[in-house]
Amino acid sequence: MALLGALFLVLLAGAHAELPGCKIRITSKALELVKQEGLRFLEQELETITIPDLRGREGHFYYNISEKVYEFLSTFITSGMRFLLNQQICPVLYHAGMVLLNSLLDTVPVRGAVDELVGIDYSLLKDPVASTSNLDMEFRGAFYPLAEGNWSLPNRAVEPQLQEEERMVYVAFSEFFFDSAMESYFRAGALKLSLVGDKVPHDLDMLLRATYFGSIVLLSPAVIDSPLKLELRVMAPPRCTIKPSGTTISVTASVTIALVPPGQPEVQLSSMTMDARLSAKMALRGKALRTQLDLRRFRIYSNQSALESLALIPLQASLKTMLQIGVMPMLNERTWRGVQIPLPEGINFVREVVTNNAGFLTIGADLHFAKGLREVIEKNRPADTRGPQASTAPPPSTAAV
Repeated sequence: MALLGALFLVLLAGAHAELPGCKIRITSKALELVKQEGLRFLEQELETITIPDLRGREGHFYYNISEKVYEFLSTFITSGMRFLLNQQICPVLYHAGMVLLNSLLDTVPVRGAVDELVGIDYSLLKDPVASTSNLDMEFRGAFYPLAEGNWSLPNRAVEPQLQEEERMVYVAFSEFFFDSAMESYFRAGALKLSLVGDKVPHDLDMLLRATYFGSIVLLSPAVIDSPLKLELRVMAPPRCTIKPSGTTISVTASVTIALVPPGQPEVQLSSMTMDARLSAKMALRGKALRTQLDLRRFRIYSNQSALESLALIPLQASLKTMLQIGVMPMLNERTWRGVQIPLPEGINFVREVVTNNAGFLTIGADLHFAKGLREVIEKNRPADTRGPQASTAPPPSTAAV
């Protein structure tokens, strides 16, 4: 009975385990690169160590040994002198290693703002898993509206998988990663657009007035020549679908056309629904995941009658052109800025390869140190940096380094 109870608890815990929206695999090739860069950093630290000349007196014997002859005399150094060397070097190495590790970790983004509306949470969901060739990490990978810091979207997407080992780093994103971004912007009220007067393309303005001429001509003369308003408002959070053939985003929005007479209530001419499908191409540039969107499918229909839907057919081409020329560039300007991947400062992705899978995509890349570790550390060094003899160093060893 106890065994069944324990099994039930394990299954219950597994059922409530949070799935990652983002996974990162660091392969042995990347670890070797970081190791070499770390060794260069430690070599630079050792170059700054100055061991004072040893001067002293033993009875009637005076001695003066300079630093340059330490290596020559290394085979004759007594355990007392080895103790002195450890007093100088071991604490410095320990301090340098701790500074290196902490400085790099401090530059990894965990939870912070993407822009003025939305933030992202890269919290680790569990301890990293290390094997002989890889280090695998699972992150929450969830966006959230800054005005609702405690809000979170339930993750019901396919869990991303990492199998490859050829590149230095692999990053996998599930559909949840992108869905949480779009839902966050939707909740923040960002997915809407209003064009009034001169902001409406001239050709589209003329076509809309001609399409709704029968309604406009019945209005009062003071309203007929009023500025035209075109408003697009996303009705529900867009959804991302990732397949081996590519990534698409489905959007449903309301389209409202109205006249806006100055100082008077606006006069609605029509309200319709727009279904659009966008293709999305992902890329890693530096440390940012960037997205390029393209309008692929577009359809409008009336909310009022099938007859009016037929009358809207001539508008489809013009509205699609307006979206491609006026709306898509604004969207791409934002999505191409990208969102940062949890990677230490000074390290960038290069030579990336994107692979689409069923429910998730993976990006394999190599690493490039855009900055030396010393530059990263100096930039992030606190004002009260302590020297190698500070309390963070371990007690001097009596053994050789």
